[in-house]
Formats: sequence, structure tokens, C-alpha cells
Amino acid sequence: MAVPSLLAVFAHPDDESLSAGGVLARHAAAGGRTAVVTATWAAGTLRATELAEALRILGAGMPRMLGYADARVPHSAPGCVRFCDAPLDEAVRRLVTHIREFRPDIMVTHDAYGGLPGHPDHVHTHRVTMLAAQAAGLEQLYPDVGAPWQTHAVYLATHPHSAVQALRDVIGARKAVYSVPDGQVTATVDVGPWIEQKIAAVLAHRSEVERGALPGVIARLPPDARERLFATEWFIRHASIAPAAAQTELTA
Repeated sequence: MAVPSLLAVFAHPDDESLSAGGVLARHAAAGGRTAVVTATWAAGTLRATELAEALRILGAGMPRMLGYADARVPHSAPGCVRFCDAPLDEAVRRLVTHIREFRPDIMVTHDAYGGLPGHPDHVHTHRVTMLAAQAAGLEQLYPDVGAPWQTHAVYLATHPHSAVQALRDVIGARKAVYSVPDGQVTATVDVGPWIEQKIAAVLAHRSEVERGALPGVIARLPPDARERLFATEWFIRHASIAPAAAQTELTA
């Protein structure tokens, strides 16, 4: 059976590795076409260069950048509008262009909370991705950016309530942590065999390691703690895009 193609859409460089690095590496290793769209930061910036290295490690192709500025880092895309301030139709159009070009069977993005930290760019990426996944399949929307393509499933990277305390114990309490009831998780994926690739991709975001963001916390953990905390990835399948199909499942 052919491995389904997978397109991940995340807000910032490093989100792809932290939220779905194991699934991306596993998918690429199985021979599936795999790519990542990043909403913020621009080509030519330091973090875009780090992203390219992380994607090389994961086997996820070259960076695909929407080119907007990070909500909290204006120099992330000099002269460009913040992602959260961009016209919604414009952002959706840009992402539809990538979807129709890549033609993925599966898409992966942030959950409605924007993952554990609830960053506004994460939340907005979720909104834009859900709209674009639907719009890409409608021939009368954005007819100038490629032929329609309907993705079979969208998976939302998330964390169940039961996993949060272990993370808090190691990475420390944060102002807010957003997680979902365990029963809402529809795919729990063991990415242990790909944990070394995932961690290497996380650490490729060296500027985030150096400033003490989550990649920096991970860099200081012993290998056993890294595996215990990050060798499982959780997802919620969004069922309203297209009928379920066995070949488009993220399996444990």
C-alpha cells in the first residue's frame, strides 16, 4: 500500500520538530512525500536557515515559508506584516497555493488551542490551515493558484491532560498550559524509533537553544528523559474535510 503524502503546517521554525518531528521522520522513512509550511519568519533569516537543517534531518524537504512576521518578533520578516494582522483571505490563499502544489493526502497542524503554550501565532495557524484545507478543494475559490485538491484528513497536534504533569515536572510551570481531555485524542503515535532524529531536528534550531526556549530545555535533558517525554505524539483527527480512508490514517 502506498504511503500517503503528508503536509505539515506550523507557525514558527521549531514547531514542526517539537509537535510532529517523530511523525514527519517516520513518514519520510517509510517513503511518503513529506513537507512543511511555516507561517512566520522569512527566507534568508537565521531561523529559516535553522529550519532548513531541521527539515533535512527529518527528511521533510526544503522550507516552504508564508513569509509573515512573528507576532512577538518584528525582525522575523523585515518589512512584512505580522501573521495575525495579515488579511485572512490573503493568508488562506498563500497556503492554498502550497496545498494545491504539494497535493497532500494528510495535513498536520496545531490544535485549536495552539498547543501547550497557546501562542497567538499557533492559534491563527490552526484557523488558517482549517480554512485552507477546505478551500483548496473548491474549484471556484482561488482558481488562479492551481487545480483543486481535497486533502483526506487533517490531524491536530495536541497534548492530553494525562501527559501534562510529566512535562511540567521537567520543563517547569508556565503561565498557561493548554491540553485536551484524553478521550479527544484519536491518534497516539509511538515515535521512539525516530526519537534521535526528532531531538536532532529540535536542537538544529540553535538560536532557540541558546536563548533558553523549549529546545534549550530539551538540550539539557538526559537521553532517558528526552525519550520518556517526547517519544509519543498525540493528534486529533478532524473529520469534516473528507470521508475517512484507511490509507490516510496516522497509526500508532
